[in-house]
Amino acid sequence: MNPLRNTCALLAATAVLASCEGTPKETSQAPQTQAAATPERYKSETDEGLGVSVAIVLDNSGSMREKAKGDGRPKADVAKVAIERALDATEAAIAKRPDYPVKISLLVFSDETKTILPMQPYNRDSVRAAIARVPRASGGTAIGDAMDAARVALYKAGTFRKVILVVTDGQNTDGRDPAVVAQEIFTRSDGGVGMYFVAFDTDAEKFAFLRTVKGDVVTAQNGAALSASLAELYEGKVLAEAAVEPSAPAAKSTPRSSP
Repeated sequence: MNPLRNTCALLAATAVLASCEGTPKETSQAPQTQAAATPERYKSETDEGLGVSVAIVLDNSGSMREKAKGDGRPKADVAKVAIERALDATEAAIAKRPDYPVKISLLVFSDETKTILPMQPYNRDSVRAAIARVPRASGGTAIGDAMDAARVALYKAGTFRKVILVVTDGQNTDGRDPAVVAQEIFTRSDGGVGMYFVAFDTDAEKFAFLRTVKGDVVTAQNGAALSASLAELYEGKVLAEAAVEPSAPAAKSTPRSSP
């Protein structure tokens, strides 16, 4: 047998094999598509019954130290007084509907959100003491994060009706986009959380996204207007609806945390 001939044959076979292995293999497998996951509905962490819970969300960023128009006080001080006065209307509402609980919490936000008054049945002294504990305004404006923190508090409150009421003088600078958070809350609550804003000394069109989630925004360019706007939202959108809502037996919900 000729050794040279055998060597040439071996080299030729090796070249053919390498050529075949280097050729991309065709696949008949169709690309797989994954259906978009439907957002899970929020679930209460406790049994829910008749009543309304309101999370008051106050902007406490650095810009709230500026003086309010037509007023020598910082905007933060003007806002705190306006909130206290608006909530005073709660006692009359409770007197008319003693079977209808009204729960209040107060959260303040700058770069982060702090709970000043945990969600509880309305009590004038507790509200005033909480407002007095609000720290000095400073930092950025994380509106979206504050809205989500308010939502968490509402799903621990134990009432069917839930409302977020935001007082802010600025535009979101930190954290999640409030428009995205509003849409998420609207979708995952099946529209069960009312969202209302008071645009204090700022353009209400910054919060036009509320219209897409059946919320509302009102403008307040000075201290007097702020008191009027808060009263309009709180008495007109929260307490007035409570006054006409029919009594119903409490229904139990399955306790489950809401991420």
